[in-house]
Amino acid sequence: MRSIIICVIIALITSGACNRGDAEKTLYIIHAGSLTLPVRELVKSFTKEYPDVKIYTEAWGSKAGARRVIDLNTPADVFMSADYMVIENMLIPAHASWLAPFATNELSIVYTNSSRYSDVINTDNWMEVLKKPDVKYGRSNPDHDPCGVRSVFLIMLAEKKYNIPGLADELLSKDKDNIRPKETDLIALLESGHIDYIFLYKSVAVQHGLKYLELPDSLNLGNFELNDWYGKVSIETLGTKPGEVITEFGGAMVYGLTIPHKSENPELAEKFVSFVLKPEKGGKIMKQLGQGPVETFENPYQDILPGLVKHEK
Repeated sequence: MRSIIICVIIALITSGACNRGDAEKTLYIIHAGSLTLPVRELVKSFTKEYPDVKIYTEAWGSKAGARRVIDLNTPADVFMSADYMVIENMLIPAHASWLAPFATNELSIVYTNSSRYSDVINTDNWMEVLKKPDVKYGRSNPDHDPCGVRSVFLIMLAEKKYNIPGLADELLSKDKDNIRPKETDLIALLESGHIDYIFLYKSVAVQHGLKYLELPDSLNLGNFELNDWYGKVSIETLGTKPGEVITEFGGAMVYGLTIPHKSENPELAEKFVSFVLKPEKGGKIMKQLGQGPVETFENPYQDILPGLVKHEK
C-alpha cells in the first residue's frame, strides 16, 4: 500500500510539473479582426523560432476584444488593437500599464464586380452612389470596433471636405441593418451580394483580393501630417462601464499592443511582442500584408516598456 501511495504521489507531482511546463509554453492572443491574417503569419514565423510554443488566438472588434481582456475568466497574454486608443481608454491603468505602436493602415471603400454601379464609382461620386436607394452598404459598429469609428469619421470628413451639409446624417442613418460587430464580418455579406459596398481597411481588401476605392489622404485617415484635419471630427462611443461614454476624435491610424496584467506567461509574451516590433521580423510581415511601420508617434509609456519591448523602439 505504501508503495502504491508513493507511486501516486510521484505521478501527481510529475503531472503537475508537466502542466506547469505546458503553461510556460502557451500564449493566448486576443487581436483585432483586421489582424487575422497578419497574426496568423506572425504566429507561424514566431513558432519557427520557438517550436515548442503553443499559441491560441481570438479575433474580435478591438473594443470587444478589450472587454474580453477585462473579463476575469478569459486568458490573455497579448492584446493587439487596431487603435492604440482602445488600450489607452479601456485597459490602462486597471488592466495594462503600457502600450506600444506597431503598424499603420488606411480606410477604403471595398466592393466587387457585382456591386451596383461598380463600373462608375470613383473618388468624386462615391457619396452619391452610397446614397442611392438601390445600393446597400455596410460598416462595423463604432461601439465594438475602431473601423466603425473611423468609417463615421471618414463620412464626417467628406461632408466638410466637399461642403455637403447633411451628408453624414443621411449616410449614417441609411442601411443600419448592415452594421456588424467587426469589419471582417462584412466581407461575407459583400461577397455573397447581400450588400454592395463596405468600409474596410485597405490592408484587408488587399489580403482578400477585393476591389477597393483608394481614397484621398484627407479622408483615409492614413496620413500623420493631416492629424489636425482629422481631429476636426469626433463621436461619442460606449466606455467600459454601463452608461459610460467616451468622446473619440479623428486621427491617423495607429495599431497598438500590450501585455495585460492578467498574463500568465509575461516573459514569453514579451518575446512575442519583441518579435512583432522587430523591423526585420514582424515589421517585414506587416509590410508585406499592406501595413507599414509607425514612423511618427510620441509614446508616453516609452520609459516603462518591458526591456525587450523598449529595445525594439
